[in-house]
Amino acid sequence: MAAVDDTDYELRDARPEDARAIEELDGSFTTRTVFHVTVAEDGFTLRETPVDPPVHKAFPAEDAGVGPAAGEDPDRRTFVAVGPDGRPVGFAAVSYVPWNRRLAIEDIEVASAHRGRGVGRALVDRAVAFARERGAGHIWLEVTNINAPAIHAYRRMGFTFCGLDTALYDGTPASGEHALYMSMPCPPKPPAVG
Repeated sequence: MAAVDDTDYELRDARPEDARAIEELDGSFTTRTVFHVTVAEDGFTLRETPVDPPVHKAFPAEDAGVGPAAGEDPDRRTFVAVGPDGRPVGFAAVSYVPWNRRLAIEDIEVASAHRGRGVGRALVDRAVAFARERGAGHIWLEVTNINAPAIHAYRRMGFTFCGLDTALYDGTPASGEHALYMSMPCPPKPPAVG
């Protein structure tokens, strides 16, 4: 058990029986600002701008799955945060790529009722521990430019912008949005206390 914001959450590897609860998590968000992307010949700039009315985004239902069971694929994991009622309230799906020692956070979601309590940070901490186990040099993720709440959270955790893709979402319901890439060096293991 991990106490996050005075609530007990169990942080563990996902199990097959978690698949349905993970698929049912509401990863939607509402924001009053977005990161406006301006692309120039020699680079790009980001500027956080207010939007009125606020933007609400709900992601389409996907088969999130729970990833392989421990031992099936040593480079992939899905971690869950389980609430006091025994149901997953958040998850992070990650994969390690050996050739460039990158741990990618492929998907991370926290149910709206549990946001702002440190659940996302706890899931990222779990991903960081896995990254250390695998020997990762850095941790990487992709986020849409309109998800300002997530961008702010990732920045507080130590992620910085490292690139963008202006065409990733073309032809999808997210057409017109831009994929922002963020990374951070894999933090070293803290020294043992005691």
